Amino acid sequence: MNVDALRSILHDGWSRLPLWAVAPRIKEAGRPDLQPLSVFLGDGVVPRSSREDNHNQLGEDLAKYLVVQPGDLVFNKLRTWQGGLGVSRFSGIVSPAYYVCRPNSIVYPRFLHYLLLSKPYLGELTRISKWMPPSQFDIPWDQLRNLPVMLPPIEEQRRIADFLDAETSLIDRLHESLSTSLRLLTERDSTNASSAFQGGGEQLQLRRLVSDWIDYRGATPAKTDSGVPLITAKNMSNGRIDHNASPEFISADDYDDWMRRGLPRSGDVLLTTEAPLGEVAIVEDPTVALAQRIILMRAQEPLTSWWIYWYFRSPIGKAELFRRATGSTALGIKADTLRSVPIPMFDVKETRRRIEQLESDFLGTDRLRVAIHRQLNLLMERRQALITAAVIGQFDVTTARGADPS
Repeated sequence: MNVDALRSILHDGWSRLPLWAVAPRIKEAGRPDLQPLSVFLGDGVVPRSSREDNHNQLGEDLAKYLVVQPGDLVFNKLRTWQGGLGVSRFSGIVSPAYYVCRPNSIVYPRFLHYLLLSKPYLGELTRISKWMPPSQFDIPWDQLRNLPVMLPPIEEQRRIADFLDAETSLIDRLHESLSTSLRLLTERDSTNASSAFQGGGEQLQLRRLVSDWIDYRGATPAKTDSGVPLITAKNMSNGRIDHNASPEFISADDYDDWMRRGLPRSGDVLLTTEAPLGEVAIVEDPTVALAQRIILMRAQEPLTSWWIYWYFRSPIGKAELFRRATGSTALGIKADTLRSVPIPMFDVKETRRRIEQLESDFLGTDRLRVAIHRQLNLLMERRQALITAAVIGQFDVTTARGADPS
């Protein structure tokens, strides 16, 4: 259901107004003394100091940053289509690249927050955004300001927002608990992986273990809707190649030309050399194209390939990579530097035993991880469905117990 379709189910007393009429844009600046804020997917507007994963640098002149008051609606215009928006609970300032809107008296800010995060509105926000390769959409203000906003009477807006505050807080607590379980699994994996590379062994540089190196540098061929699957850094995570994470293809003709420097084989080790650095995987299906910033390493023995793979999945191996990495904005490592990375080596019998132990440990945690991810996805689907049903009036929330947003 899109936003236009909602017109047909407007209830008595509901109105339809453009965004600018209920939340005009504000461009107040000149308060560099206020705390910097950011908009995070899933969390809305939060102080930058509360997060460690915001790697964007603050501008040199904070006097140009836009003032945000509690209750203001803030849009990250490159991430609005993904839900990069929210009503602020804080006073502060945001980058002038953001949009700041101040809801007026005919709209309850928290209701507007939920309305814009409902499925029909996220679809509409995506539709009116402008594609910005490789993975962003820039939403023009001229399009956003005219977004039709469906509003019930103000008291109904408050009841709906109170209901959703209470219900989504329960879901969010469950989500955080499951996310904590995932972090603990990751810590357990790290401990197990590190122990496999301790306890002696001869230190050999990677150059002595790898017989063939293929570094796919240069501009990647144009993407197509189908053809040969292209593996990029976005397709590699948790030691695996996931084509569904970011499905991209190149044509068969381009594949033949692009891969002329060397076709991958089953058992080859792939390592991302930057953005992000250190993701590793083993090639299973060799009919794939490799994008730039991925290096292929081919050992003479399968056992050695798996040992290299597990080494770079371990905190010890990743630490060796980052110790040698360079770069001011994005850390990266060159093939010549990678060749000097030392790896502890044991005899064949001991190496096989340690690999088998690693596989056993990771298999157990992987099963738990899959189950937790399934639960997280179901929770987010439930959250989205609840928000959408409530804000478009598909069920009565008047008897629901809501949290007091004040």
